[in-house]
Amino acid sequence: MKTCCTLLFFIACLFNTTYAQHKLTKLWETDSVLKVPESVLPDTENKVLYVSNIDGTDPWGADGKGAVGKVGLDGKIIAVDWITGLNAPKGLGLHNGKLYVADLSNIVVIDVNKGAVETIIKVDGAEGLNDISVGDDGVIWVSDSKNKKIFRVENDKASVYLDNLKGPNGVFMHDKTLYIVDNGGAYKVNDDKTLTLLADGMEGGTDGIENIDGDNFLVSAWAGSVWYVSPGSKELLLDTKAEKKNTADIGYDAQNKIVYVPTFWRNSIVAYRVD
Repeated sequence: MKTCCTLLFFIACLFNTTYAQHKLTKLWETDSVLKVPESVLPDTENKVLYVSNIDGTDPWGADGKGAVGKVGLDGKIIAVDWITGLNAPKGLGLHNGKLYVADLSNIVVIDVNKGAVETIIKVDGAEGLNDISVGDDGVIWVSDSKNKKIFRVENDKASVYLDNLKGPNGVFMHDKTLYIVDNGGAYKVNDDKTLTLLADGMEGGTDGIENIDGDNFLVSAWAGSVWYVSPGSKELLLDTKAEKKNTADIGYDAQNKIVYVPTFWRNSIVAYRVD
């Protein structure tokens, strides 16, 4: 019996070592002056965070109240309303000095240096554009959570890339491969448009997905959790559901290993070091 207990203890320790390898350490939290922040994106070159502010009680309201704000890498608010007049803006993507913002049925393109809207790309058939990722080739990938689709946008022309999904949100183009989160699961999208499951069971509205390294990802669920996901496994790093503190569309600084978490109704951004 003693030998058996010792063996079980060893197995338990091994399990914990294998499945509890990572943690989040809180670095700072902004003042609660943002306006329902849904997405955050680090721009390390310009040493700033871009934040989409829905601003309002309707997360899908076409009311012109939305904005993009700017926050310093130290958590100090630079501007809550840097770019205004948007409609419940959500996902953010950055490529060659242009910031791409999901804005219901449009993608708003902002010239970062000028601090002004350059153009608006209409995505025909879209109703609830949510997350955005821009590949190295400039192709834009954007989810439509209301119509359960993923759009591919090239040269300002949008086409449906995936449909018949259950609840798509986060998209991330990494190393010429698209990754998405859909209805509690994280998936790799294969060249033939089939999906390979990385991990599921992440309830509460899977929201953002960011690459850590290799095949390792961070996934947020809106209700209040952040997960470390590898093929075939997941590890809970953060659980703020009891605090009723949301974890919306995360942004990740791979160089400094910092994840930025928008708290939605709590109107702040929280920075954590990923260890």
